Amino acid sequence: MLPVRKNQNQAWLPSIFNDIFDTDWMVRPNATAPAINVLEDEKSYSLELAAPGMTKDDFQVHVDENDNLVIRMEKKTENKDEDKKSGRYLRREFSYSKFQQVMSLPDNVDKEKISAQVENGVLTVEMPKIQEEEKPASIKHIEIK
Repeated sequence: MLPVRKNQNQAWLPSIFNDIFDTDWMVRPNATAPAINVLEDEKSYSLELAAPGMTKDDFQVHVDENDNLVIRMEKKTENKDEDKKSGRYLRREFSYSKFQQVMSLPDNVDKEKISAQVENGVLTVEMPKIQEEEKPASIKHIEIK
């Protein structure tokens, strides 16, 4: 059974993938939106975002006031091929990448335990589910007086 956002009464996965991951509204000169995978198991959701060449300092990840997961990426690079320090530039290239994605979180995510890391060009955001306490399965007999 898919989790349902109580305040929106719509399933988080998979029916709103198109809405969540549609990035046509973003201005992206000579760039494409990073590929995103979302995995689910019994205890958590895991989001993987392809980010080759990015470091943890290039990202900001937070939960906003509407319980949305917000991922921002910004990378500025400058490559210089110079003949001499005192000479003029023979070649100089600037590169700038910016990306932001806002995703609705299901109600069963423990927002206090969300974590993120960047490794081998992939940003991974772990979103543990709130675990319901298991009730004891014992039967209590009541004495009839």
